[in-house]
Amino acid sequence: MPLFSKSHKNPAEIVKILRDNLAILEKQDKKTDKASEEVSKSLQAMKEILCGTSDKEPPVEAVAQLSQELYNTGLLVTLIADLQLIDFEGKKDVTQIFNNILRRQIGTRIPTVEYISAHPHILFMLLKGYEVPQIALRCGIMLRECIRHEPLAKIILFSNQFQDFFKYVELSTFDIASDAFATFKDLLTRHKVLVADFLEQNYDTIFEDYEKLLQSENYVTKRQSLKLLGELILDRHNFAIMTKYISKPENLKLTMNLLRDKSPNIQFEAFHVFKVFVASPHKTQPIVEILLKNQPKLIEFLSNFQKERTDDEQFTDEKNYLIKQIRDLKKLAP
Repeated sequence: MPLFSKSHKNPAEIVKILRDNLAILEKQDKKTDKASEEVSKSLQAMKEILCGTSDKEPPVEAVAQLSQELYNTGLLVTLIADLQLIDFEGKKDVTQIFNNILRRQIGTRIPTVEYISAHPHILFMLLKGYEVPQIALRCGIMLRECIRHEPLAKIILFSNQFQDFFKYVELSTFDIASDAFATFKDLLTRHKVLVADFLEQNYDTIFEDYEKLLQSENYVTKRQSLKLLGELILDRHNFAIMTKYISKPENLKLTMNLLRDKSPNIQFEAFHVFKVFVASPHKTQPIVEILLKNQPKLIEFLSNFQKERTDDEQFTDEKNYLIKQIRDLKKLAP
């Protein structure tokens, strides 16, 4: 029994039809309706090979053939480059095909991770997708699938393009900015040892830009950034980062300003960063001086801080602990 019947095209044929019709779409001439239809059909045929159907498992040999064709012809790159020319359902199919082929393993090898590592511009095309509203969310889904793999996360982290996240999380379109932040957070929390190394090597640049996020006019960006900062400095892998961050008086001043933000949610997230400064047994001289200078005000402020959170025992305990720490503070011996 042949693997492909006359009515079912083999992977090489599907890839050829798809490439030919994407080339027509790129020209944007009168034949695009027919080409668009062919693109949709080819994407569905591809999806069926990769994902199987409700009554049929994906055929292993055909999946291997299709994967090889996608790499050899460069179609994987073309699908991302032409994503905005493809219709709505087709964009969903491309995302599913990309993510599915990325998860494919042969023993311990993950061929698509190897392929993207050798063609890293694929990652940067996906990242730049945040600048095109019609494809931004689709690119975000594919980018997060890539980030699950440490070699690909490393390429993005240590690239110049990483800085673009600080721009994308501030975009005026809420859905896109939120999606970019989800990717940004994933990148900074998924591979702990890699991220700790990255943050240590790039501390000044990253935290200079991060400070701007903490002072953003956008409430959601500000809150998410503050929450992520708390998560990063409380992670044991980032001990060196935390030590450096809480030694800087400007960081303490910014956190104390955020404690007085008009939003109770931002105040609450700022509290979780502030407590790291106060609870540290190794405070630097400038930090001790700021806390001593504001000692009476801080004790009064914390005593009345978010009293309505009566059902949150941990918060109350932490608040009382901080009040005691500030009350017991003494000047460091010169």
